Amino acid sequence: MRRVVLLVLAVFLFVPVAVAQDEGTLRDRIGDGKSRERSLASAADRLGELERKATREVVILEGRLGAAQQDLNEAETRLAATEAREASARRRVTRLRERLSEVRDKLSGLLRERYMGGRPDFVTVVLHADGFPQLLETLSFVKRVERADTRVLNLVRDARGEAGSEQRELERLAARQARERTAVLARRNALASITAGLRERRDTISRAHAARVAALNATRSGRRKAERELSRLLAARARAARAPSTSGGPWAIPWPIVQCESGGQNLPPNHAGASGYYQFMQATWKGLGGSTPHAYQASKAEQDRLAARLWAGGAGRHNWVCADLV
Repeated sequence: MRRVVLLVLAVFLFVPVAVAQDEGTLRDRIGDGKSRERSLASAADRLGELERKATREVVILEGRLGAAQQDLNEAETRLAATEAREASARRRVTRLRERLSEVRDKLSGLLRERYMGGRPDFVTVVLHADGFPQLLETLSFVKRVERADTRVLNLVRDARGEAGSEQRELERLAARQARERTAVLARRNALASITAGLRERRDTISRAHAARVAALNATRSGRRKAERELSRLLAARARAARAPSTSGGPWAIPWPIVQCESGGQNLPPNHAGASGYYQFMQATWKGLGGSTPHAYQASKAEQDRLAARLWAGGAGRHNWVCADLV
């Protein structure tokens, strides 16, 4: 009997302590969760603001980068057009040089054919003239030929000079446009590098923000789970304190005592001989006039009636070890 009493006492003492530990653990989890939620929420808000700011800056830089790329495209187009004109002018100068050489060769050939051997001079013309009229006519012809030759040569030479001047101007223009393109390219590359770095920073902040939000959600979920567990624990404790009707209830003595003694179950005799809902000892059961050898063999109504007689409005509480504990 003494071993049974000590065992029941040990079980009863262990259960409340475990419940208290569970409640304390749950409250600690809830408190820690709320503190961590505040920290994570603050960090997530800061990172969210940084992410929005970085996104705005990326949009601005992307706009500037697009404008710089357009400027670069226009500079490259102008440079390509100038280089094409320069190449065309260079080909034109080459053609005019060739033309000038051809004109000179043809004029020399005509003069040699007409005056038989070399370029005629004034003495040769005088010696071969038949009289003064012919001399005048020959000299006039020679002058006209020389003037015509001179005009042709001057035209070709002037054209070549103009083409050369145009080529030099185009070369200067191409050099200036090349410098402009290089400057625009450097600016575009610098903007591209800055934009890429800012995009990377924005993406890093975005990942950090997402991680904080995920941690916040997980912490909030754990805290809410702990709150639900605590609510269930407190509700179960409140129900036990109100001595609710359970399987086999209502009870002739307070429910906490029944819960401590038998857990509300109609138990067979233990090693000490106690049985039933109220854990009657065999001698006590017989002394109360029980109709069966053991209490658990009787109906619940008979057990309730005899338990109420033994309880006697609380005067007989000493018959249950758990009464003092509860």
